[in-house]
Amino acid sequence: MRSRLGVGPPLPHPARGRPAPDPAAPLPRGAVDVVATPDPGPVLLRSWDELVGRTPGTDVTQLSAWSRVRRLAGFAPIHLLARRDGELVGGAQILVRRLPLLGGVGYLPYGPIIAPGVADRPEIRRALAAALARLGRRRLRILFVQPPEGAEDVSADLLELGFRPSTAGIAPPGSLHVDLTEDLATIRGRFGKRLKSWTNRWESRGVSVRPGDERDLPLLHELMTRSAEQQGHPVLPYRYVEALYQELAPTHHAAIFVGEVHGAPVVADLVTQCAGMVRGRLGGFDRSGDASRLSVPAAVRWQIIQWGKARGYRWLDFGGLRPATLEALLGGDGPPADGWAGADQPKLTFGGTAFRYPQAVEMIRPAALRAGYDLAWRSERGRLLLDSARTLLRGGRPEGGRGPAAGGGDHT
Repeated sequence: MRSRLGVGPPLPHPARGRPAPDPAAPLPRGAVDVVATPDPGPVLLRSWDELVGRTPGTDVTQLSAWSRVRRLAGFAPIHLLARRDGELVGGAQILVRRLPLLGGVGYLPYGPIIAPGVADRPEIRRALAAALARLGRRRLRILFVQPPEGAEDVSADLLELGFRPSTAGIAPPGSLHVDLTEDLATIRGRFGKRLKSWTNRWESRGVSVRPGDERDLPLLHELMTRSAEQQGHPVLPYRYVEALYQELAPTHHAAIFVGEVHGAPVVADLVTQCAGMVRGRLGGFDRSGDASRLSVPAAVRWQIIQWGKARGYRWLDFGGLRPATLEALLGGDGPPADGWAGADQPKLTFGGTAFRYPQAVEMIRPAALRAGYDLAWRSERGRLLLDSARTLLRGGRPEGGRGPAAGGGDHT
């Protein structure tokens, strides 16, 4: 087989379009062809979304709908599409934004992906890795890549092609899974003692959980805002949360759950669904009343577990773990000396299995920018600048000049 890389014109500004190369052009038989384009057209995008939906380990961040959500924060997509004999066999959706002092910065979350069960996976994988390396050298100043779960070979290929391990924290290093194929009694049996007892008491204490819809978006945003302000985090803008739900919910890639005490809403969570995975994405709750005392956030998660299992999903992902928590869990060493991180402790009570994502990698060029980037991590001012850039890549555009926020999950 031969590998042919077709690269389109330079990335357009989000507000300006340029003609893309024709991705439907005929290919030499047996060749793997990878084309980079900002707009593959509706037919190929539908095929791409279908591929994402059936590829384990990836996420809604690879769906074309996600690129429309991220446009609100000034990002534009580059699609890498790998075809062989007219069949779409892999690809990646890279989100790109120009940042002050840095230039074009690209982020590839949970990709590239390769069609499950496809023949000659190594050749397709190498063709996609070569396309990413060429993209990083020719069209972007910085490119971060977080391969999907189980794709350690992709990380290895990219490291051989000039990427380096990334410690920028653009994505969480790992997370916690609950296996939804197990029966509910087995899942519940792994809960912590206090949580297990609550599953028998919530109803008698007036706690209930209901499915939400678009009418609950103002409530979700209000509760997210309260949580963010209490924790000292900036707030995602309402229009970003609204767009996320409106883009993903119609295709069953997002759902809302509302926890109530005697009919009064105190907790709201938004989860996303893709490729057999339910993943915590956004959430908030009112700490001023009964929500904490009655463990209502846990009641919502227990309902999500039951809902996901009933619909045939494979896993529930709680939305990322802090590095210290992940290392302690994988090493079997117990809690760190200062205890579990506050955001992680509630997740651990569900008794899930910790796992590590493949090595994240980055390409930064030219050498002078790479040296400046490395130097910035050594100063407080530089770290603040890079932290702001990292938050911008993972979150939404701020309201009122404030920085963007993560809203309950770490996968934005």
